[in-house]
Amino acid sequence: MKSSDFVHLHSHTMFSLLDGASKLGDIAQVAAEWEMPAVAMTDHGNMFGTIDFYRAMKDVNVTPIIGCEVYCARESRFDRKPLPGLQSGSNHLVLLAKDNTGYQNLIKLVSAGYMDGFYYNPRIDKEILRKHSEGLVCLSACVGGEIPYLLEREGYKSAQKMVEVYLDIFGDDYYLEIQRHGIDKEKVINPGLIKLHKEMGVPLVATNDSHFTRAGDHEAHAALVALQTGKTLNDPNRMCYPEGVYFKSAQEMYDLFED
Repeated sequence: MKSSDFVHLHSHTMFSLLDGASKLGDIAQVAAEWEMPAVAMTDHGNMFGTIDFYRAMKDVNVTPIIGCEVYCARESRFDRKPLPGLQSGSNHLVLLAKDNTGYQNLIKLVSAGYMDGFYYNPRIDKEILRKHSEGLVCLSACVGGEIPYLLEREGYKSAQKMVEVYLDIFGDDYYLEIQRHGIDKEKVINPGLIKLHKEMGVPLVATNDSHFTRAGDHEAHAALVALQTGKTLNDPNRMCYPEGVYFKSAQEMYDLFED
């Protein structure tokens, strides 16, 4: 497996505030060392780092893919109420701009999330997604995505119906996203994603939900998350990300998804 055969499509930077620890220059340096052709930036709910990310990648001859992991309300973005297991009433969704039209639409969607739909997080909904889907590639996101949420809580049929909704919005630019971080939820969700892929013919993409650059950065990232959640590192009940959410090499990703 050559590095030139793999592209990270789900990467958080330090602009995923108090959640991502990867500096833009570090991502660019590692991607260049591994001769990766491109890297996506998908920060939570914002595009704050877009220009600096673009420049950092261009400086090392790696193609920057501008994206965002948005929060999509299960119902209307104007409704402000929690749903079971969802404090903000929303799920994650990854959007990637494939051209300038997509970039402009992504700006509009992210801005609307703050202007219209803010409830714990900047949220959009499917209504505005339909209006601004041109030029965007959509991935179903991590375990916090809507399809994984439905697979876990409501079952295969509910997830299947929702995939049809996203296919109606994005057509061939919609992909199911599969990750392997050793999280218990993934054992329930991933077989469902593979079944949807096989039965519905929706392409499956392997991603890593990277929140820090190197494996050795896990402890520093744990301190960052503790700051975010108001906990101490001595608290056994604090939130802590799995060790595998770093910027993996192509070979590591190939080994993780060898099947």
